[in-house]
Amino acid sequence: MSLPRSIRNLIEEFSKLPGIGPKTASRLTFYLINRPDQDLELFGQSVLDLKKKLVRCEICFNIAEKTPCELCMDSRRDKKKIMVVEEPLDVIALEKTGYNGHYHVLGGVISPIDGIGPENLRITELLKKIEVNDQSEIILATDPSLEGEATSMYIARMVEKKGLKNTVTRIARGLPVGGDLEYADEITLTRALEGRKEY
Repeated sequence: MSLPRSIRNLIEEFSKLPGIGPKTASRLTFYLINRPDQDLELFGQSVLDLKKKLVRCEICFNIAEKTPCELCMDSRRDKKKIMVVEEPLDVIALEKTGYNGHYHVLGGVISPIDGIGPENLRITELLKKIEVNDQSEIILATDPSLEGEATSMYIARMVEKKGLKNTVTRIARGLPVGGDLEYADEITLTRALEGRKEY
């Protein structure tokens, strides 16, 4: 039996989302079929409004409803610290830790295979921000991937090359809580040993 075109179309659109395979896309589609029309209208309107009501903050480049965003306008935040992250989702994760400084969203990482160089990221804007403002610490919080490491190293070199006197730090990397040593890769174990501290 062939599914109606409208169902196949929605399954196909859900399948394009990251982390959603064909089975999950089918489950989501059939879940929506069984929802009241009012719920579907709200869902559809939320999708339509998603990009209409969002902007990039002119200071940190995070996604927000207004610019400057709430985080940049919060006078209680420590202006001496700036956390450099890849994407807006990283800001959400770091906010849960109690970090109270400012952010700078790069918009990705350096990845020559994907044709992304430093000029495709917001590194120039970061360096201008550092020159103009008086941040004492730049915290590099890119992913611990090859691309994330390369991006952090590039930024650290550029800060040094410009003769800026800021302290550049990198977030510690190591073993996750509940992880087994036997399954950890060599780089993760090395980073965990380097980041060890006294009890």
